[in-house]
Amino acid sequence: MTSTLSYHQQKDIENVKHLRDLIKELPPFCGDFFRGIEPRTSSRTRIAYAYDLKVFFDFLQKENSFLNKLETKAISLDHLDNLKVVDIEEYMEYLKYRFNEKNKEITNKERGIMRKISSLKSFYNYYYRNERLQNNPAALVQLPKLHEKEIIRLDIDEVALLLDQVENGEALTDKQKSYHAKTKIRDLALLTLLLGTGIRVSECVGLDINDIDLKNGGIRIIRKGGKEVMVYFGSEVEDALLDYLEERKQIIAEEGHENALFLSLQKKRIAVRSVENLVKKYSKLVTPLKKITPHKLRSTYGTSLYKETGDIYLVADVLGHSDVNTTKKHYAAIEDDRRRSARNKVKLRES
Repeated sequence: MTSTLSYHQQKDIENVKHLRDLIKELPPFCGDFFRGIEPRTSSRTRIAYAYDLKVFFDFLQKENSFLNKLETKAISLDHLDNLKVVDIEEYMEYLKYRFNEKNKEITNKERGIMRKISSLKSFYNYYYRNERLQNNPAALVQLPKLHEKEIIRLDIDEVALLLDQVENGEALTDKQKSYHAKTKIRDLALLTLLLGTGIRVSECVGLDINDIDLKNGGIRIIRKGGKEVMVYFGSEVEDALLDYLEERKQIIAEEGHENALFLSLQKKRIAVRSVENLVKKYSKLVTPLKKITPHKLRSTYGTSLYKETGDIYLVADVLGHSDVNTTKKHYAAIEDDRRRSARNKVKLRES
């Protein structure tokens, strides 16, 4: 892959190639749907649609009494036009518990089912809107009721303990300590950056050295949807980055990875999975009962910022939420605490 392309451009090309392979496994008419939604969706979103539709067509081919003798690629739009609401409801039931082609058991909870039904609704809507289907049973199916999940985040003392562990590695195994000696400066910079800015893990691994603006205390990142923005950091993040940049200058990266900020031990751009494993390794030492992921570090930052500022619009902007209602939903519990604390702020009469 040519090094003149940015990380995000490279990932997009890889995703498009992967998507083409996935579409080949679906009925031929599906290609029109993916071309139709291309201007409004990211390549990652389209890949998610392709996986969801593969599950739907597998269901029809295995479980539908009228279509189970057909190969998946032989299913036509006419077949979809003849499906009823009950067929879609049977699909929802199927999603709860099924086996894949490797005979591995797969279960979906309500959020997984909702996503797959939402994908199917979009799929049906496309052909119905373009007058290629007369019926739209997916539109008549009600999505499952979602129960709000408790937001898991690190407490303030846990954040400090986590960074202490990254710095000293005392609780690590002997094998982990041998790696820790080589990576602790990088690990500290990476986790301090995630905790101090709330950026997504994909935004973090996509950073190049020249994306850091030390003069203004910011980093240039590419948000979901391809928008380029500056995110600003405080002195703790700056100190950790400066230490790592000194070390990074001494590393000769592999060809094609020369510009990458965070490198693996193989001297290649660090992968999302590696960062996930990194977060898991250190957080388990600090809070073994909480399942902490890079996204939970993002929630931790958002919570701290909201508690400090009380400005939900600022939190939404900094986290890159396109809709402030998404942010409100995530921080509703804190908002409720703030409302409760405000009850005695306004005095009606002097005491």
